[in-house]
Amino acid sequence: MTDEKIARINALAKKAKNEGLTDEEKAEQQALRAEYVAGFRQSLKSQLDNTVVINPDGTSYKLHQKEENRD
Repeated sequence: MTDEKIARINALAKKAKNEGLTDEEKAEQQALRAEYVAGFRQSLKSQLDNTVVINPDGTSYKLHQKEENRD
């Protein structure tokens, strides 16, 4: 996400708080927020995929995604 898009998110949030948004601006705000959240999640997943846990006994292991129970 670019700095310009983050600045636009902040500008829309400030405008929403002060005077309200038009329907077009609300849609733009939702789209920008969705893009921001998707990027944040991808970044966090990447970071966790490269995380190694070191136990007190010196052994180590990589984190793995937890399987969901689908009963």
